[in-house]
Amino acid sequence: MKTNLLIDFSVDKQKNNIQVKREFTAPLNKVWEAWTESQLLNQWWAPKPYKAKTKVMDFREGGYWLYSMEGPEGDVHWSRADFTSIAPLKSYSLLDAFCDESGKINESLPRAKWNVQFTESGNSTLVTIDVKFEKPSDLEGTLDMGFKEGFIAAMENLDEIFNSK
Repeated sequence: MKTNLLIDFSVDKQKNNIQVKREFTAPLNKVWEAWTESQLLNQWWAPKPYKAKTKVMDFREGGYWLYSMEGPEGDVHWSRADFTSIAPLKSYSLLDAFCDESGKINESLPRAKWNVQFTESGNSTLVTIDVKFEKPSDLEGTLDMGFKEGFIAAMENLDEIFNSK
C-alpha cells in the first residue's frame, strides 16, 4: 500500500549516523505499543519473508529484548537490544548487537546506539530513529547488509497492521 506519510532515511557519514523519520496513521499509544511489546514487534519487525520471534522481552531500563529473524530457508539471525533509557510514550534508547541464541554478543559485528522518539500530531504519530555507530566501517557494514531496504520494508509491515484495524 502506497502512502503519502513522511518517510525519510538519511545517512550522515561524517557523524556515523543513520536517521529515519517515519510517520504512521495511528495514535501515539498504539505506535508506542507496536514498538515496545513483543507480541506486536513479532508481527512487523522483520522484513518479509523473514519472521521475528522474541525469546526474551524485558522492556525496562537495564532490561533487554532478545529475538531472532528467521528466514524461509531456515536461516536464523539473533539480535539483542539492551534498553538504556525509557520515557514512556516519548522515547527510549538502546544498544543493539548481533548475538547467539543465549544473548552472547558477537563482538566481530557492529553495535549501534539507537534513540527512538515518538511525536503525536493529529491523527498520526511521527517516529524519529537515530542510529549512531562507533566508526565508519560499522555504519558501512550495516548499510551493506541491507539495513535500509530491510528497515523500510519492516515499517511497511507496521503500516499493514495499522491499516487493517
